[in-house]
Amino acid sequence: MRLTLDWLGVSTFRLTIDDTVLFLDAYIDRVPQAPPVGITTADVDRADGILVGHSHFDHLWGAERIAKRTGATVIGSHETVRLLHDKDQIPEEQLLAVAGGEPIHINDRIRIRVFPSLHSCIWAAMPGGAGDACLGDLGVAHQERATRMARGMEMLHSGALGADVAQHMKESDRHPRGEGGTFAYLIETPDGSILWKDSSGHWSGILRGLRPDVAILAAVGRGNVDGEPTQGTLADFVASEVEMLEPGQVILCHHDDWMPPLTRPIDVAPIRHAIERRAPRARFVETAYLEGRPLLRG
Repeated sequence: MRLTLDWLGVSTFRLTIDDTVLFLDAYIDRVPQAPPVGITTADVDRADGILVGHSHFDHLWGAERIAKRTGATVIGSHETVRLLHDKDQIPEEQLLAVAGGEPIHINDRIRIRVFPSLHSCIWAAMPGGAGDACLGDLGVAHQERATRMARGMEMLHSGALGADVAQHMKESDRHPRGEGGTFAYLIETPDGSILWKDSSGHWSGILRGLRPDVAILAAVGRGNVDGEPTQGTLADFVASEVEMLEPGQVILCHHDDWMPPLTRPIDVAPIRHAIERRAPRARFVETAYLEGRPLLRG
């Protein structure tokens, strides 16, 4: 079995398993200031499935164009499916809504298991870098969280970060809708399994014990552990996920400079060091855009 992985920026990947092509998220077309990933959605001429981790614009936007061009089935939350059907006119037969707990058979060699997950605490104070500790914000009511989020979205839409960002948000965002539920996907093949999660959060009871061969983990923002912001560094949060999962390989995502001036690239060295310290059996693998990295060999 031949498996290759192309990182396409943020948490979007193209996973090719023999002659099956799966997209993990679909956000490829970015603001002009962001580093190019090597392709655009207009270049995608083949996809069998699109897994959507959650419905925020930097994960979902692009799925509608890839689905229309290729006929791919989109798998995601009921909110993801509603948006694609009602806003983008993707036909029902190309949409598969999940809530977590579903086993999905792509073919006789590929099965996908869907698990409920959590989004990062983007309403809480953010660390400056992966090695910077961030404390507090515990017990904040959902209403206050929503108010803080609304302020952040207004900044993005208002032009405070420049005309290009404001125009990009106008085209891509489903404001004021939220993420629609966040999922982790375990992709099982005869040669091994790949866990992909596109945000820095988890339910500990679900994540613990999955034991994927490869773990693709988001490394950005304030980690979310069982509904509360992590107390400490992003590096230790990611390392704690690796410690629970015990994968053979770890690949990071969502750590690139995907929407400047809002974002900046994250130095992954503290994350690598934390993984080496807490989960020394896991091999840390750094990826570049569109490199076609082989997976599950040897």
